[in-house]
Amino acid sequence: MTPSTTPSPTSFTDATWERTADLRAAVERSEFLAELGAGTLDPAAFRYYLEQDAIYLVGYARALSLLAARAPDAASAGFWASCAHGAAVVESSLHADLLDGGLLPPATGTPVASPTTLGYVSYLVATAACASYAVAAAAVLPCFWVYADAGRRLAAVADLVPGHPYARWIAAYDAPEFHASVEQARRCVDAAATPELTEAMHAAFAVATRYEWLFWETAHRRERWPTP
Repeated sequence: MTPSTTPSPTSFTDATWERTADLRAAVERSEFLAELGAGTLDPAAFRYYLEQDAIYLVGYARALSLLAARAPDAASAGFWASCAHGAAVVESSLHADLLDGGLLPPATGTPVASPTTLGYVSYLVATAACASYAVAAAAVLPCFWVYADAGRRLAAVADLVPGHPYARWIAAYDAPEFHASVEQARRCVDAAATPELTEAMHAAFAVATRYEWLFWETAHRRERWPTP
């Protein structure tokens, strides 16, 4: 059974969070998130983000399913499997509702994975399939933790904006149940950490955190594939 207590100050997850302070500071400076929190983000940019995130969630759910299959105990396997279901069904349903809710401009074609989306998904699926369980768990953690951290900060700003256009999205990532899933994911990662794997786990967490930052950066400018 996984521990039920909050990770100690010397846990792997605390250490890796501190190691990625510069990357997380870049996330906090993100123009996309600043405008999202203020409610001033261009609806076309938000549509682009949701379309890319919908593509990402399919791959993320696949990575989580692989992680569940490789988990060392039933509790961890059940947790990762439930998260895979949440990504594939619950979050995808939220995205579909927001895309079709009339707030955003109409679609201009079938979305195609951007270079950043394809890179991030490919990294997570390959890591979940080929790296050790501990390294794979560290790689999927930023999508939980960085989002919850951003959601908490965005909610504090968005609550001051009457009729905030993106309030539903922000609320989803500041919900108590989402924060609880972050703590459970941390416990799973901490339980898997060993001295032999720590550096590889730190590297995986940092790569995924960098992709989290890039995902929002490229959404702001609506990244496209270059044409010859």
